[in-house]
Amino acid sequence: MNETPVLQIENVSKRIKHHQILSNVSLTVKKGEILGLLGPNGSGKTTMIRSVLGLVSLNAGEISIGGYSIKKDFEKAVSLAGAIVENPEFYNYMSGYYNLVHFANMSDPIGRGRIAEVVDLVGLGERIHDPVRTYSLGMRQRLGIAQAVLHKPQLLLLDEPTNGLDPSGIRELREYLKNLRDKENVAIVISTHLLKEVEDMCDRVAIIKKGEILSVQNVRYEASDLPIRVLFEVNQPLEAEEAAKAYSPAPVPGGLEFLVRREEIPLINRTLTENGIDVFAIHPKRKNLEESFLELIEEATE
Repeated sequence: MNETPVLQIENVSKRIKHHQILSNVSLTVKKGEILGLLGPNGSGKTTMIRSVLGLVSLNAGEISIGGYSIKKDFEKAVSLAGAIVENPEFYNYMSGYYNLVHFANMSDPIGRGRIAEVVDLVGLGERIHDPVRTYSLGMRQRLGIAQAVLHKPQLLLLDEPTNGLDPSGIRELREYLKNLRDKENVAIVISTHLLKEVEDMCDRVAIIKKGEILSVQNVRYEASDLPIRVLFEVNQPLEAEEAAKAYSPAPVPGGLEFLVRREEIPLINRTLTENGIDVFAIHPKRKNLEESFLELIEEATE
């Protein structure tokens, strides 16, 4: 039986006057994964996150959290989500601990044991009783995450969570988010315009520009994930191109380049050698995230 996605976005569109902010967006997020929503500033990332939380009305489409519709079961749906949409706000004169106690008392009672759990999850044990005004920006972000997951949500939404953090703070935040994912099996969606952040933190990435999802792909490929670009160094490029034309070769300096599935590589090699063509070397080359992102953005611009 297929597990219900934690987050299901189906054909969502949002328009304000003549400005199309989201265009027929569809996206699925599974339990226990970190998905990066990657795009330039103004691409619609924040609007999408606010739409998931019911803070933005939609012109078309459906959004569900844990199987509950934002439109039909709003309270149940949003109760399964935690979020930091902008910089988290706290009472600066109070300690981090009593800020969490205050937040816990605002809805269903949350025990002190759970507060201790989330404090440990985000690594604030040594400073949790200090006034928030003494916290660094990174500590405030971690306290915000602790607040967002107090009620054990299935989904955590973070909008540009590393803004303003130094490299050390970014690294710490990354490790605590992974720890949270591993220990509580929560799905995490992170919107960002930083490629490095996605590569270091996320399992999958959805690339967005001008309100459209251009691609959804794994950040780290398994051996079987393809297509893969392969260069064959050969002694007779013209003859090789004709012999392997079924695989759509592209002539390049030194040989032929193919965009094929992994299991097709030995088939191409056999085809070439059976036609009397010497294959000197085979060089697989995967696109990294930066290459994919820039190529997609350039195509969308054109």
